[in-house]
Amino acid sequence: AGMKFFLQYVGFFCAFFSAAFLIISTWTDCWMVNADDSLEVSTKCRGLWWECVTNVFDGIQTCDEYDSIYAEHSVKLVLTRAMMITADLLSGFGFLFLVLGLDCVKFLPDEPLIKLRICLVAGVMLLLAGLPGITGSVWYAVDVYVERSSLLFHNIFLGIQYKFGWSCWLGMAGSLGCFLSGSLLTCCMYLFRETSSGRFHSAYSSRKGYSSAATFVTNVHLPSSQTATSKMYAVDTRV
Repeated sequence: AGMKFFLQYVGFFCAFFSAAFLIISTWTDCWMVNADDSLEVSTKCRGLWWECVTNVFDGIQTCDEYDSIYAEHSVKLVLTRAMMITADLLSGFGFLFLVLGLDCVKFLPDEPLIKLRICLVAGVMLLLAGLPGITGSVWYAVDVYVERSSLLFHNIFLGIQYKFGWSCWLGMAGSLGCFLSGSLLTCCMYLFRETSSGRFHSAYSSRKGYSSAATFVTNVHLPSSQTATSKMYAVDTRV
């Protein structure tokens, strides 16, 4: 029981921080940051939804939102948006399911097998959330790195060159955390599922044996034969 609680709480905290990292990375503005900040008086960051410029002297930040989602955007931007939003939804729902499956939460307290199944469903959802999250963030980072390397290889200087920033790192960390918490909840909790089901069957068998014994004892105290008067009364009643 102690190991079961420990795994649940480790999965809970890991799922919480993973979902938070994924959501923060999706809605922040530093997926790309200028790599030549030593030569610039401002720091430029690009996110999935807007681009911000921060003055290094006074700290004033100005942001420009991209065009509408119906406007024409690059494939990298559109697919990264879709994959990160999918990861946010799956990790969020997985975390909520995990909360319902915790033993300390008073939800279906008399159904331990159902609560274990809820934890397993939460683990599967977290594993599924990690897949689009790691795909989107790593693909975005690799694309930025390849674009910058190709410009340096051809000695092309466009004024600003970018590298991937902390929002992209948060996306990777959140995705790896989803994989970790999902693995704990699916692989390790499955062992407790078999143990709990065995205990349930043994308890049911003992309960069934107890009820059979009680029935037997009750039948022993009953009279083996009815009196003649009671038999006649029963026949008259049927007639």
